[in-house]
Amino acid sequence: MLIIDDLSVRVAGKLLLDRATARIVPGSRIGLVGRNGSGKTTLFNVIAGDHSSEQGHVEVSPRWRVGRLAQEAPDGPESLLEIVLQADLERANLLTEAETAQDPHRIAEIQTRLADMGAYAAPARAASILAGLGFSAADQERSCSEFSGGWRMRVALAAVLFAQPDLLLLDEPTNYLDLEGTLWLQDHLARYPHTMIVISHDRDLLDTSVNFILALEGSKLTLYRGGYTAFEKARNDRLMLDQKLVKKQDAERKHLQAFVDRFRAKASKARQAQSRVKMLEKLKPIAALVTDEVRPIVIPAPEKLLSPPIIALEEVGVGYEPGRPVLHGLSLRIDNDDRIALLGANGNGKSTLVKLIAARLKPFEGTITRAEKIKIAYFAQHQLDELDSDASTYDHVRKLMPDAPEAKVRARAGSIGFSAQAADTKVNKLSGGEKARLMLGLATFGGPHLLILDEPTNHLDIDSRAALIEAINEYPGAVILVSHDRHLLAACADRLWLVAGGEVTPFEGDLDDYRRQVLSDRGEWGGADRAAKNAPAVDRAELRRAAAGKRAELAPLRQRVTRAEAAIKRLTAEIERLDRTLAEGGLFAREPARAAALAKERADNARALVRAEEDWLAASTEFDTAMA
Repeated sequence: MLIIDDLSVRVAGKLLLDRATARIVPGSRIGLVGRNGSGKTTLFNVIAGDHSSEQGHVEVSPRWRVGRLAQEAPDGPESLLEIVLQADLERANLLTEAETAQDPHRIAEIQTRLADMGAYAAPARAASILAGLGFSAADQERSCSEFSGGWRMRVALAAVLFAQPDLLLLDEPTNYLDLEGTLWLQDHLARYPHTMIVISHDRDLLDTSVNFILALEGSKLTLYRGGYTAFEKARNDRLMLDQKLVKKQDAERKHLQAFVDRFRAKASKARQAQSRVKMLEKLKPIAALVTDEVRPIVIPAPEKLLSPPIIALEEVGVGYEPGRPVLHGLSLRIDNDDRIALLGANGNGKSTLVKLIAARLKPFEGTITRAEKIKIAYFAQHQLDELDSDASTYDHVRKLMPDAPEAKVRARAGSIGFSAQAADTKVNKLSGGEKARLMLGLATFGGPHLLILDEPTNHLDIDSRAALIEAINEYPGAVILVSHDRHLLAACADRLWLVAGGEVTPFEGDLDDYRRQVLSDRGEWGGADRAAKNAPAVDRAELRRAAAGKRAELAPLRQRVTRAEAAIKRLTAEIERLDRTLAEGGLFAREPARAAALAKERADNARALVRAEEDWLAASTEFDTAMA
């Protein structure tokens, strides 16, 4: 049992957890969610004993082994397999002791325990985990020091998974994985045999790998049964109910207070007034609905769409060393409305392909035809390091608008998501998500015809990822996506290209088919997946092409719906403003002409609102019919 009791934790003067309480039963697989900076990692530090609490305590079963993904990548001359095997300290210690033990009884105890824990099958299990995370059999025998930091973090993840602690703590474990590794990890965690808590912003993982969601909101912890989709529905239902109760309670408070204020001084009503004062004191406030609204992400549309194809490749080869192409024989076409997701394990050439398309690499052979005046925006996580850490968002935008007045520069910074004082905050003070938002805004500044996004969701929380999905789907240009976030790919991509074996080919299935293929190749798929794999093939590529065509046909209708919604919002706000003005006491007596003008303006707006609502209803009905 893991008990979090009345826990309060403060970091740098900020109260992150305020008398938070939760009970985690053994065997639970928990997804810990909350906005960036809410205190999720701090809670892990408290559970692991690395951070003290201001109040309350965390109680972990004394027999439990607590395992946590290492913060630093392992390094050294040992092979990957050796490093993973060393993570099971009990097994390593028993094997060492078995070599020197003399007492027959102790030897028997050691061998019995080794047999019970499956110690001699451990190398095969360790190799399976490493393979699932993308290491070939040859890689597993190589020295850890030969690999880059990202790959060594995968070794750290393999080690903690192999150790199978009684309480497994994972903080954003997919950050160093590709889509293939993420799919394997989701499947592996869904079968984890002990208690697990994972911090993640990956909706797909939170829907497939956990059976509870622990939400950290408003410095409190709330446990929900089910995955993220079930949690989101339950939370929204609760918040709506709370909001209704808040309104009801506010009305009751006003009624009681009005009675008290009116009759407190009257002797005949003093007793009743006093009783209502006591009722007010007992009326405990309900937490109002508080949502940290995420500013929408806006990707500027190109001024004018180009004649298709916007890019065409004919028998192209590309790489970094002459005579050693990473990719060859590329014959590809990209049109204005394409939404392309690149599949394939890291190291197969996805980044090479997007650099070629973005004109950051020159081809060894073949021809590339790009539409005249094409603008390409390229966003990759490593570009965050290119930002000037001592400059503000305003400074970065000013460089792109050197002759514009300050008001326009600040308005543009606001459209990126940095309004008022936020625009003057230096980059080194921004969070990872804020830096990603800034870099995306700068990359797409000129209204590109093609947007290339290479792992855009790292550092983004779930709400920000939802905003990115909405922005991509509203953007009218072409998009190429490289991401380990399957939810993002499923929501945005119409075409799938598989980068493997030095080639790029269309993947004639959907992401579920690709998941089954990955798990099959890595030996992790079960009976239900086998049945699905053997089902008759469907020409999903043709379905995706049809979907892309239909989306283009429906674009005018969608824009009509959006315009009507904007008009309804504007007119409703204007009517509310006029109602507040007209409700001012004595307005008609003091300024009859102004009052009459305002009343006429309200009537005009009310009629316009009716027309806008009718237009919205007609357009929505037409859109829904066309979509059916």
